Amino acid sequence: MDKSYMKLALKLAARARGRTSPNPMVGAVVVKDGNIVGRGFHQKAGTPHAEIHALREAGSEARGATIYVTLEPCCHYGRTGPCSEAVIQAGIARAVVAMADPNPLVAGKGLKRLEEAGISVTLGVMEEEARRLNEVFLKYIATRLPFVVAKAAVSLDGKIATRSGKSRWITGPEARAYGHLLRDRYDAILVGIGTILADDPALTTRLPGGRGRDPVRVVLDSRGRTPPGAKVLNQSSEAPTIIAVTKEAPFERIAALRGAGAEVLVVSEGPRVDLPALMKLLGAREITSVLIEGGAGVHGSALEAGILDKAAWFIAPKIIGGSEAPGPVGGFGVDDPAEAPELERVKMRRLGKDFYLEGYFKYRGG
Repeated sequence: MDKSYMKLALKLAARARGRTSPNPMVGAVVVKDGNIVGRGFHQKAGTPHAEIHALREAGSEARGATIYVTLEPCCHYGRTGPCSEAVIQAGIARAVVAMADPNPLVAGKGLKRLEEAGISVTLGVMEEEARRLNEVFLKYIATRLPFVVAKAAVSLDGKIATRSGKSRWITGPEARAYGHLLRDRYDAILVGIGTILADDPALTTRLPGGRGRDPVRVVLDSRGRTPPGAKVLNQSSEAPTIIAVTKEAPFERIAALRGAGAEVLVVSEGPRVDLPALMKLLGAREITSVLIEGGAGVHGSALEAGILDKAAWFIAPKIIGGSEAPGPVGGFGVDDPAEAPELERVKMRRLGKDFYLEGYFKYRGG
């Protein structure tokens, strides 16, 4: 029964996917005498946590009940009060927790506080599922660096465009719709100047019914060549656009981009934007996740820099061919297949006529 109720708490937590950054997704369920009397999930940073919502719904029924929560209740004052104290005051008799909170401000202190108050604590129920749900938070809270995902749409022979540069559309509508769902889930989307100049993309989230949250748009543009009239700088969107340049970018171009509404970050000396340095700057702004949408040069640089955590690959069952047709990853590559970074925990599923593959990077020697 513990797993059954925790599974429900995890489903509740996932309802806020893409909305809680820089906080984790958390769900809570209050059960008394075999009946669910309270449910809740953390909906947005700065709002009440999952435990508070569930305890409010349970009311007086919380006394003597069991609370199932996907992450250790916090024990410190931040934007909201400590959930551990709320659990104690509600009269909860038992707490079932999926995983301890790696945040140094909590890190076991919340569980200890519950036990000191006489509450029975069970830890580790569906911990693997809870960790997977909050993979972004777990990396960010430990390193203050964003979780980075490489996304690409390729043909079966590994092409992202034809030899003439045409890429619309390699994959079908179902795959493209899921791509927009990924944009909705991650804090930022990153592309290179080549993509801006070739396609002039909007880099917004377009889900059915006008739903979706636009990610922060980040453009790697070492010399500030983004046109002030580009779509990334001219649209009605609450998300800002960041242009990452080097010191080789002329002052007048930087001034023009800032005049067009962009935030310009001078990241490195040049000639290319230093990706690890950029990730540190984004992390300092509480950007906890980055979706890289190519092209080949950017993916190659990200792979060589070792900043990638996950791959999100859309594969169309069609053959484009052509020795001059580009692939999804550029750069120098490896000399021996044995040196290549591998993906682990790989999963694949169908999306219409296409296939979607995701997995986690395992770097050699890392």
